[in-house]
Amino acid sequence: MKTSFWVGKLSNQSTTTKGCQPTTNQGNIAGIKNWPIDERPREKLLKRGPGALTNSELLAILLRTGVAPKSAIDLAREIFQKFGTFRNMSHTDMREWKDIRGLGPAKITQIMAALEIGRRFREDEVLSAKQKITSAQDIVDIMLPQIRDLKTEVSKVIYLNSDNRIIFTADAAIGTVNEAMPIIREIFHTALQKFAATIICVHNHPSGNIKPSPEDERFTRELSAAGKLMGIKVLDHIIIGGDSFYSFADDGALE
Repeated sequence: MKTSFWVGKLSNQSTTTKGCQPTTNQGNIAGIKNWPIDERPREKLLKRGPGALTNSELLAILLRTGVAPKSAIDLAREIFQKFGTFRNMSHTDMREWKDIRGLGPAKITQIMAALEIGRRFREDEVLSAKQKITSAQDIVDIMLPQIRDLKTEVSKVIYLNSDNRIIFTADAAIGTVNEAMPIIREIFHTALQKFAATIICVHNHPSGNIKPSPEDERFTRELSAAGKLMGIKVLDHIIIGGDSFYSFADDGALE
């Protein structure tokens, strides 16, 4: 039994919110411009800061306008009723968005762009902190929110310096690891460019089953062998499925 590099194991904010809404004549909902100034999301943000706004109010600012008879707030609430959380929105098929009346391509892309900005902000925080990695759990804490809900298999590579601090992350492939060698060449080409001393690979199993496939095992063997030739150590290959993970290093399966 081989000794794992790692010692560690795997250790949602769902809010739909209500805000004030004025009564209307003839059964129609008034536009936000007819609300009291202190209740309008944009003015409320400027006066009290973004933390004072509900999720629906923040989303309404992105939407900008509703569609008669719904205000932007009503449309935002309808979106939360359907998806529940920002996390669910970020991994939703385009067809589900189009089921909501009043959401066209412009509004949908605005929301998706904002969610992606949030995801990239979290990545930037990780890189700027140059977090030191001491276990598979450290990597899972970073990567799990990003890839656990994806409907396709995605591979990520974390590049580290000689002190095991993150210096760069990158997408390695979208699809599967069946075409191992082209992916491996790309991984080590980037490692040389970034002067990485070690690397960690992570990919998701959309099915939620974290058991390595034969292709996963072959890829890991070939990746580790290439790392030895290049003098760049492969610390781990981690599979994430749902809220669980499998670590080749923890399992003693990394050569």
